Amino acid sequence: MADEIKTTSGIPVELLYDAASRDGFDPAEELGKPGEYPFTRGIQPTMYRGRLWTMRQYAGMGDAEESNKRYKFLLANGTKGLSVAFDLPTQIGYDSDSPFALGEVGKVGVAIDSIEDMERLFAGIPLDTISTSMTINATASILLALYVAVAKRTGAEVKKLSGTIQNDLLKEYIARGTYIYPIHDAMRIITDIFAWSAVEVPEWNTISISGYHMREAGSTAVQEVAFTLANGMTYVQAAIDAGLDIDKFAPRLSFFFNAHNNFLEEVAKFRAARRMWARIMKEKFGAKSPRSWMLRFHTQTAGSTLTAQQPENNIVRTAVQAMAAVMGGTQSLHTNGFDEALALPTEDAARIALRTQQILAHESGIASTVDPLAGSYAIESLTDEIEARANAYLEKVAGMGGMLKAIERGYVQQEIQRAAYEYQRSVDAKQSIVVGVNEFARDVEPGVPTQRIDEKLERQQVERLQALRLRRDAGVHAEALRVVEDAARNGGNLMPAILHAVESYATVGEIATTMRTVFGEYKETVVI
Repeated sequence: MADEIKTTSGIPVELLYDAASRDGFDPAEELGKPGEYPFTRGIQPTMYRGRLWTMRQYAGMGDAEESNKRYKFLLANGTKGLSVAFDLPTQIGYDSDSPFALGEVGKVGVAIDSIEDMERLFAGIPLDTISTSMTINATASILLALYVAVAKRTGAEVKKLSGTIQNDLLKEYIARGTYIYPIHDAMRIITDIFAWSAVEVPEWNTISISGYHMREAGSTAVQEVAFTLANGMTYVQAAIDAGLDIDKFAPRLSFFFNAHNNFLEEVAKFRAARRMWARIMKEKFGAKSPRSWMLRFHTQTAGSTLTAQQPENNIVRTAVQAMAAVMGGTQSLHTNGFDEALALPTEDAARIALRTQQILAHESGIASTVDPLAGSYAIESLTDEIEARANAYLEKVAGMGGMLKAIERGYVQQEIQRAAYEYQRSVDAKQSIVVGVNEFARDVEPGVPTQRIDEKLERQQVERLQALRLRRDAGVHAEALRVVEDAARNGGNLMPAILHAVESYATVGEIATTMRTVFGEYKETVVI
């Protein structure tokens, strides 16, 4: 008998799936039709026949001008939505001239300190006709305010702005680390964004509840689904507790998943997550609108699967992962550059990544019919098994008192760390083969061209920031920051104050520091 084979989540894979594997399967109950509850087969009746997924390419490097050039390059090559990567200082609320920012300015994304930087970033790009996704969390309220402020300056109609802020702080405490404030204060900021955006930017997705980074940290597919939906439930409950109407804010929730290498498991994962969320929103939270039941999600191919060895192999990995995302019904997709295990992608690598999506869309035929793998014995078995195992995690988290308590005690972090450790053991033992790394390796690795950030960009960014500080109206600036502090202390919605502050030339770091003085900073739970 052959050795037992399992998916990355430890689900046994049968040699053959047949009707007996689906004993008791009720297509009407578990699948339904595309565009109908429980949305297993997709959230739109026609899916990609009606509209292709949005092709995004995540980009940001150095300063605003350099990033603006890359965005225009991507738009010229057929991308349909922008996806902004910010540098670490921007993500954790430090200006480019802070001692904490030294050596990090513009290195893993674009440096944004002020409204002037945001204007340079989007110069020549019509904000009311393009969808923009911003991977920003702890400072999401500030970056959204900057985006709105720039749109107002350019004459764009703010209520027509479309896009997404990631704004998912819970996964930062779990896996990524770019948090600032204690959990409960961060949750308050998030619900302020929900309430303000529903009125001011009604087409904006106010959160992208992210499993991507938990998967990058080593979670299994099952854990990715379970912990992402548990985070989503926490945000929904927080918004309800803040007095918001679920059917007004829930349709603007979005999700962000990873697309990994195990093709069948990944397709099943997306379908299971969609069905689970529909049932959670309808049955647990009592949402009435079908739009509130829909799990709309963006997908990015898996950065953690990219190898520095034989990097051209990553083109194939990315294509497989992207196909899984499309077969699973994603609403938008980013494909990684093959060189991203080495550096930020070059223009050539970014172009190949985008062409991968375009070939899938226009040459492969997989976009021609909705949920083409539905009814497959293997896919439906895996979909059910992922749902069952993810629900078991949800029950365990609920037994701990919810996701906040599970995070605070380190349970979620520990589960992901254990999964990452077990996977690395399997690679070391060659139970899991990584082509070009632990099998089919080469003695000599030829070099590939890589993107390099010019060191002078940091100095130029600091000089621009310091010049801004000298010429702005000091009194107006100080008063604007005082209003932010008052709102933080007194419980008022922070967004109007933050918007006024950025329009008064307050910087990202100054606004974040003002809120730090009120909320303090989060201290990480140590998990061993």
